[in-house]
Amino acid sequence: ADGDKWTGGIPSGKLVYNVGYFYDKISETESFNKNDNQFVARAVWLPNMGSAKALLHLALSGRWADANNGQLQYRSKPEAFLAQSYAIDTGKFPASHANTLGVEAYYRPGPLMFGMEYYFNQVSSHETNDPLFHGGEIFAAYMFTGELHPYNAKGAYFERVSPAQSVFDGGRGALEAVLRYSYSDFDSGTIRGGKFWRITPVLNWYLSDNVRLEFVYGYGHLDRFDLTGATQFFQTRIQLQL
Repeated sequence: ADGDKWTGGIPSGKLVYNVGYFYDKISETESFNKNDNQFVARAVWLPNMGSAKALLHLALSGRWADANNGQLQYRSKPEAFLAQSYAIDTGKFPASHANTLGVEAYYRPGPLMFGMEYYFNQVSSHETNDPLFHGGEIFAAYMFTGELHPYNAKGAYFERVSPAQSVFDGGRGALEAVLRYSYSDFDSGTIRGGKFWRITPVLNWYLSDNVRLEFVYGYGHLDRFDLTGATQFFQTRIQLQL
């Protein structure tokens, strides 16, 4: 969405904040547009910033968003782009606005890293009894080759891994294992959009700063329409970045 964003922090670098207002003029007809006016804010506390200690990232975020044309819809594929249908889907329903609260926690003591994010989305919709949807993820990752996930202190986010030895320079690249669990609950009020969780082991091979290979297995479980079922996923990705 089009709008304005302000990023700042305190001199010690231990607190970073982002504030934005998006007014949906240029992006009104885009397929990704789900809301009209939006106000978002995020505050990140970095208690160990400026020291040699392990990195700890703790954050809170919030969003207020108008419904687009008086309706909202939340849906998601089962974390696989080629899936032919959405695993969970609320369908379009009447609403005036939605408030979202998010929490983040990341801990990076070295090549090992832990992280989690979780979001609560309260919708103002009298017709559907003001549903509350929620979901998030938790993961652990380990770099076998010793590299760290670099951290952007100004924006308060992790950046891509830079291998110590590029494969294209005769090196081995960087090898990482990740274990991730995700969960989403779209059942609330009179809405029955479904519940879905997935466990995903991942092997990442960073060939260089610009090339990454990803090998993924996933086991997902869906509860919807008074039925439950499981799906296994086998996925690969070649990622090129400038």
